[in-house]
Amino acid sequence: VPMNLLPMTATVGSEEQVQDSTRWRYEGKWDGMRALAFVDAAGVTVVSRAGNDNTRTFPELAELRALMNGHTGVLDGEIVAYDNNGRTDFGLMQQRMGLSKIPEITVAAARVPAKFLVFDVLHLDGISLLTKKYDDRRRILQALQLRGDNCRVPDQLTGSIGEVMASTKAARWEGVIAKRGDSSYSPGTRTRMWLKVKHELEIEVVVVGWQPGQGRRSDGIGSLLLAVPGEGAEKGWRYVGKVGTGFTDAMLADLMSKLKPLHRATPPLDISAAGVEVRDAQWVRPKYVAEVVYAEITPTGRLRQPRWRGLRADKSLNDLQ
Repeated sequence: VPMNLLPMTATVGSEEQVQDSTRWRYEGKWDGMRALAFVDAAGVTVVSRAGNDNTRTFPELAELRALMNGHTGVLDGEIVAYDNNGRTDFGLMQQRMGLSKIPEITVAAARVPAKFLVFDVLHLDGISLLTKKYDDRRRILQALQLRGDNCRVPDQLTGSIGEVMASTKAARWEGVIAKRGDSSYSPGTRTRMWLKVKHELEIEVVVVGWQPGQGRRSDGIGSLLLAVPGEGAEKGWRYVGKVGTGFTDAMLADLMSKLKPLHRATPPLDISAAGVEVRDAQWVRPKYVAEVVYAEITPTGRLRQPRWRGLRADKSLNDLQ
């Protein structure tokens, strides 16, 4: 089993681009952590999108060895946690990500069970499937009959893209992934053969600072200051605004513990256009990637109505596009 593979990732797209259901296949966009599972005679190794070994963090995935029924291979999927309504919940998933100590993992796994939703097979019994068409890989995946307590293959979504978007929105899913039936698999690359069509706009950002809160938040974080990579002639980071909603008290406490050691006296980016918006800012060294949802990007490049979704412990600064 080759251990040097990384996931292929999708590009943001629109319903109009994936109308032809004879060419495109539709899957749910799961709100979790992307991972590859390497299964061989020795067991199961779980590797994140960033290339980190998360085997110990997710002991639930060990059942894949038995489910593969003697086969070896590499499976691609999403590790998720479900809320009480049966929807994948990234906030819950954060309680499982980044843990490394067995006692912490045991407690967290009992409180928030992780499930692995398998949607592709890249290697099987010593044979690479990377150049095979998606439709062929999917048939092979279905033939493996992976149905366990913690790992399974979700059904594809049927109907027109309009029907699929309507049904997933009603179910309050994050969106849809559309994949070309004839697409091969290019590890570690972002492709336009897979398009993610989302119900909400979302963006990955880096945290560059924070501002104290008011009222009961006066002794902690009130909002986080956000940036994205600069484009064109711009160097470094570009300020895109701040987010002050979507947090729980536990999230704010965790963020404070992570950001305090990164304190720096000066801003790590050009904030000349931000004005009083960044008054009282506590600047930090860019390290943590996060995800926010928003209504639109204003003409001045700011996120309008941003809402915090959480840190992306599975991603590094180099993953920001």
